[in-house]
Amino acid sequence: MSSEQIQVNPLSSWVKLEEKKPLIIAGPCSAESEEQMVTTAIALKKLGVNVFRCGIWKPRTRPNGFEGFGKTALPWVKAVKDATGLPVATEVAKPEHIEDALKAGVDVLWIGARTTVNPFNVQELAEVLRGVDVPVLIKNPVNPQLELWIGAVERIYNAGVKNLAVIHRGFSTFQKSKYRNAPFWQIAIEFKTQFPNIPMICDPSHIGGKRNLIYELSQKALDLNYDGLIIESHPDPDNALSDAAQQLTPDALEQVLAALKVRHTSSNDALFINHLEEIRHKIDDVDRELLEVLVARQILVEQLGEYKRENNVTVFQQDRWNEIIKTRSDMARRMNLHDDFISEIFKLVHTESIRKQTEVWEKVK
Repeated sequence: MSSEQIQVNPLSSWVKLEEKKPLIIAGPCSAESEEQMVTTAIALKKLGVNVFRCGIWKPRTRPNGFEGFGKTALPWVKAVKDATGLPVATEVAKPEHIEDALKAGVDVLWIGARTTVNPFNVQELAEVLRGVDVPVLIKNPVNPQLELWIGAVERIYNAGVKNLAVIHRGFSTFQKSKYRNAPFWQIAIEFKTQFPNIPMICDPSHIGGKRNLIYELSQKALDLNYDGLIIESHPDPDNALSDAAQQLTPDALEQVLAALKVRHTSSNDALFINHLEEIRHKIDDVDRELLEVLVARQILVEQLGEYKRENNVTVFQQDRWNEIIKTRSDMARRMNLHDDFISEIFKLVHTESIRKQTEVWEKVK
């Protein structure tokens, strides 16, 4: 399904937004008590938060962890709305979650990463949502697979949900990282490129996993023109029943929001536009040179493949690959280029080199 076929309603059609300000969704990871919910919501209301979030049901990785109070916590939703007037959002993972949440007056639903990863689960939720006028936010799947994310959006959209947005909460990875879930910004950017009219919300709490990372991740998202943020906030984070390390007090959240800079998407300044176009033209020229260099390398790779074939030498040689990745990283550091950036580029270049050399062998067969 193309972006032209998916036409969702803007955020402003289902939530009150101030002009030129991002959507802010905030609240505790888990609903722990009516007092905790109402106290937090009142504090967040003063900060200009647009939607109050809370976890009624908490899917945990392992059993015996706190999995939320479930239906017991649903009456607390009304208490929050009565005290603040804020719309309330919660995660749903089963059809009965949707039914119970809507009966309790929950205004916004989100589908979590562990659910998005399973098309069967998403389809079950889509069937329950058919004919229901409620905003639905869809988190990226746990694993870094764009098609699963798009598929979940298509299933919910095909059920008739037009008040739709996505949440980028990062991806699980075996690689060591300072983040709880690696951002893999390029995956979210690719989603936004394919579906520019679907609002994109960043979840810095789950990406970072630590409260001291929330500001930098939030600013990064706004710099990438995200439409909003969903941030976990708790009156006493260190004693929270779930995800204590990544929650901010309302006071700390106020400081984060005050420090964030919302960039312009464009400028009408003629001098700026002219200079911008000049730089872009130079980038276009450099990109053309990059492509020409890649073509020259490809020709050498083909020659290499033929030479290996003639001498009955394997296409892939581990020692040579180790040498390439080390020497190119060393070169990059001397040129003030980021190690990870160059490593990823050369992994792609090497993959294509293997493919091309294999193609040379296949032609002979």
